[in-house]
This record gives sequence, C-alpha cells and structure tokens, in this order.
Amino acid sequence: MFIELTDHLRCPADHPEQFLVLMPSKMTGRQVEEGTLGCPVCHRSYPIEHGVALFGSTEHTDVIDDADVAEREQPAALDASALVALLGLGSPGGYVVLVGMFGALAAKLAEELPGVALVLVNADAQTDDLPFASAVRAPTIPLKTASMRGVALGPRFASDPAWVAAAVRVVLPGNRVVGQGTEPEQRDLEIAASAGGCWVGVRARGGYPAATSE
Repeated sequence: MFIELTDHLRCPADHPEQFLVLMPSKMTGRQVEEGTLGCPVCHRSYPIEHGVALFGSTEHTDVIDDADVAEREQPAALDASALVALLGLGSPGGYVVLVGMFGALAAKLAEELPGVALVLVNADAQTDDLPFASAVRAPTIPLKTASMRGVALGPRFASDPAWVAAAVRVVLPGNRVVGQGTEPEQRDLEIAASAGGCWVGVRARGGYPAATSE
C-alpha cells in the first residue's frame, strides 16, 4: 500500500468521516508492507499485512444465492483499453478504484494510465507484486468522499446497490463509475450508456455533502 493513500483512507464503520492514523512497522520505499491503521473516532484498528490493508469482512451477508454465485463466476466483459475509454481519463494524477474482478486488469491499466495510481478493493487477482497499486479488503469502499477520479465495479459488486452507492460517494462529481452488472437506479448517478451487461454512469454535481473531519 502506498503511504500517500493514507490521506484518502476512511474507517468503514458507520460514523462521520475521519482520517486514519498510520503506524507502519515495515516499509519498502513508499510502500507500507506491515503496520496498523487506527480510527480516532471509534478506536478500531485495521492491520496491514503483506502490503494489503484489511478492513474486515468483505461480505454484506452470509447468505449466497445461486444468482450471486453465477455472477461471481462471470468473466470480465471489458479489457483494460475499454475500461480506460469508459472512465474517460485523459490526464495523469489522482486515483482510480478497481473493485473485484477488474483488479486483474491493474497491470495493463497502469500502462495505459501513466501517472494515475490504482486502488484495488477485494481484488480477485494476486496483488502482492504490483508496485503501482494499493490493495485493500473491506466490506465497502473505505475511501474519502469525492476523492477518486473513477471507479470500476466488477461482476456482483456492480449489481449491489450498497456498492454502487459507495462508488458514487467516493468518485469526484462529474467523473465516472463503470460497472459490469445490472444497470443501477442510484441517486446522484446519471447513466450515460448501458450495453452488453456493462454500464457507465456520471456522478451528478452536488449531491453528497463534503466529507467532515469532525
């Protein structure tokens, strides 16, 4: 995990947003290999192990139905070039979030988006040796409101209203969320296109209030 990502991480617990305190115990350059993230609001602590920040269970529920299993097994319908085009990013800087299966596209995406850092949430692929990306595992997207340049939701996540809402919350107003799954009906997300089981939406300007540090 890049140490700079700490500025954007937020506790996933249900309370007002607050920065997390990083206590690294092992670093390689700017990468945190081992350490702890602490929340000054709820006093929870989250470990960083093998470079991955662990924020708890990655499931909303323990009940998994046949449709959920089928969606988990879907292949990614987009390659890195298609994902870059749908995200609509034409300049370096900032962060893009890849959720679930889209984490497997991280290496190729980094080549096509030089200067853009990647955050992999619950990636299905091995992420230990990706120096251009930060990996987290969490029950939601544990990032600051209106701080990301784009979010790509893989199968299952893109059809879950809670994950779509989280993606809309963290993306900058006017920027895009891409998903592979059922087209959502989500407040503050304007669907720009939908075809072939994938959709792209734009976060409306306004909507979510600015994050608070109180």
